[in-house]
Formats: sequence, structure tokens, C-alpha cells
Amino acid sequence: MSSPGLTTLTLSHFRSHQTARLEFDGRPVAIVGPNGAGKTNVLEAVSLLSPGRGFRRAAAEEIAQKPENLGWKIRAALTAPDGVHEVETWAEGSDSRAVRIDGKPVPQTALGRLLRVLWLVPAMDRLWIESAEGRRRFLDRMTLSFLPDHAEAVLTYEKAMRDRNRLLKDQISDPHWYSALEAQMATCAAQITANRQHTLTSLAVAQQGAETAFPHADLALIQPEGTAQPADLATALAENRRRDMAAGRTLLGPHRVDLFAVFTSKAIPADQCSTGEQKALLISLILANARALARDLGAAPIILLDEVAAHLDQNRRAALYDEICALGAQAMMTGTEAGLFDSFGLRSQYFTVTETGGLSRIAP
Repeated sequence: MSSPGLTTLTLSHFRSHQTARLEFDGRPVAIVGPNGAGKTNVLEAVSLLSPGRGFRRAAAEEIAQKPENLGWKIRAALTAPDGVHEVETWAEGSDSRAVRIDGKPVPQTALGRLLRVLWLVPAMDRLWIESAEGRRRFLDRMTLSFLPDHAEAVLTYEKAMRDRNRLLKDQISDPHWYSALEAQMATCAAQITANRQHTLTSLAVAQQGAETAFPHADLALIQPEGTAQPADLATALAENRRRDMAAGRTLLGPHRVDLFAVFTSKAIPADQCSTGEQKALLISLILANARALARDLGAAPIILLDEVAAHLDQNRRAALYDEICALGAQAMMTGTEAGLFDSFGLRSQYFTVTETGGLSRIAP
């Protein structure tokens, strides 16, 4: 199965990379170098070819090379299902980042319709044992890969909720101030919930019958303890204003939902699994996400795997690389040693990153 992907990537004043240009031939990519050399920065740049703030969730001004702080720019040539495109994204000073596709300014959401990008980074290793916020973000990133319009529903919902929370904190009791906001929240909440359920169904189907070395996960959306998803959110919000006013925030809605996962074969909740099992579940879900997208779109997404090989034994590494190749995905992986990618052999393209005086260099 062939897939869309990047053919070139050019970085300018992006973190440790003053200038860098990489040319890709469609194979998976292994980026090798010592810690701190700038490998992860390359993957972060690719993650910014999708909507949002990339996998580090960095503000635009945090990305520019220091101390000059002149701003930064990413340019990429890519093949998408509808043809070849040139993409640029950049930011100057403290300005928010801008995007152009084929020379035309576009909103960030347009990137999600052009290219699907998935990632797994070390910061996600504690996903199952930390706060629900991280799990919602993980779920919404997967949902965005299936349904690019999901971002607009989430943003609209969050804006309306912020406005409602402001009224609550100001102790405003006049119902006329609330009704339009609560109606908008209810409309968006229904779409957000339907989109998330669509994602869970797609992941479940993608795991069924898949021969993989990674465990299956049963996923479900759960409400905070002691609450239930109201059938009519607008009415529930209206009835709950006094309680919300006391709390100073909105206590009902999709922003409170948690993602619950079970290691299927052992019937153990993910947060009770070993560290290795939790990592394996994450890899399994990323692969299922990619498999489902390949089925739905006819092409696999770009997959970013930062330092993932170091946490897998030799057999699991080989199984992961085999699955990536079977998907036809343009996966980009980092590692401190070339030997971590031996199982790829000639199936992968290799780059080496070094660092001198705070500046990174990339060589094939």
C-alpha cells in the first residue's frame, strides 16, 4: 500500500536547526544521533504540518532559535491523495503561526485535510496514570485524524465554555446571558461526543483480526465519578448554574470525559499494567489508528515515533518495523544508536544528526 508523505522538509531558525533540508524517498525514516543533538526537533517540525501546536504544545515564540529570536519557518513538499502540494508554516516574534498551502494563506485546520500525522513521544508514556486532560487530548488527536472538522467543534465549544465560566465567576445570574452560550455548547458537545465515539469504533474495528505483536485495548468514554452524561446538555447546564457558580466553572460536558482503556487479553485496566505494557498499549493504538486511516482513506498517515525503539526488546522492535512497512507508512523515528534500527535493513532511509556549539547538523 503506497501512502502520501513528505518529499522534502526545510527548516529555518527552528530550535537548534539554523538551516536544514531533508529529502525523503518514501521509505520509513530513522534519525540517529546523541541525546540533545536535535533529532526530536525534526519530528516536532513535521508535527507542525498538522493543526495545533505540535507534539510539544509549544507557543510560537518558544520555537525560534535563541538568542536571535528572529522567528522560524518550515517548508515542505508533499504528496497528498489529491496531488502534490507545497506547505509553509512560520511565525515571527510573538506572532501566532501562519500557514500557506500552494502559496495561498489558509487556516491551520486546512492542514488536517491535506495530511494526517500521528505521533508517540516519551512525554506520553505516563498517559494512563496521569490526569484525564492528557487522555482527552490523546483521544481528540486521534479523532482529528479521522474527522478534521472535529477541531472546529472543540474550539467553538471551549470558547463558549470560557465565556460561560466568566459569567459564573462574575456571579451573573440573569438567564438571558447564559441561554445562547449553553445552546451552542450543547450543539458542539453532541458533535464532539459523536466524533469521539466514531473514533473508538474505528479503532476497535482496526484491532479486530489484526495479527500484531502488540496488545489489543478495549476503550470507553467515562464520566467523572458521580455524574452522568445528560441527554439534554443545554437543560442540564441551565439547571446546574447555581452549583457551577459555586465552583466557578462548568462541571458538566465533554470537557470532563475520560478515556478508559483495558488490556484486553488480561482484562486489566491500563493504569494497573506494568510500564512496558502501558507503552505497548500506546503503540498498539497508534498502529490501529494508522491502520484505520489506511482503510478509510486508502493511504496510511505519517507516523512520528520519538525514541520508541529504546523501550522495546529486539523482537518487538522487529515486529513494529514490519507493521510500519506493511502499512506503507512514512514513519519517522529517532534513536541514539543506529543498531536500534537494524531490523529495518534497506527498508529504511537513515539520517545522522550532530550538534556543535548549540547548532544541529543533518547528514544522510
